[in-house]
Amino acid sequence: MSPRKARRRGDDQRPLSFLSGGEKVEEWPDGDWRVRPLSGASSGKQYRCPGCDQEILAGKPHLVTWPDWTGGDEERRHWHTNCWRKRLDRGPGRSRY
Repeated sequence: MSPRKARRRGDDQRPLSFLSGGEKVEEWPDGDWRVRPLSGASSGKQYRCPGCDQEILAGKPHLVTWPDWTGGDEERRHWHTNCWRKRLDRGPGRSRY
């Protein structure tokens, strides 16, 4: 067995493009969105899904999304996974965001 390689001082910092927790950027017709899946264990609050206007119960897996622009994290919303995937199919009169 070989000994562990010593870390360099700068290696412990994440690069700026690193996305944590399964987070990814999705391209949609209405722009790029950061999407982070949440397991039921990590959510202890109830949220209201903007897609169906129903509650996302505490402990249920769901998604957190926000626009991929500077300051977009202020616009985070919690969605049911299916509601997020079908949000562009909603008719006029309902916000897509």
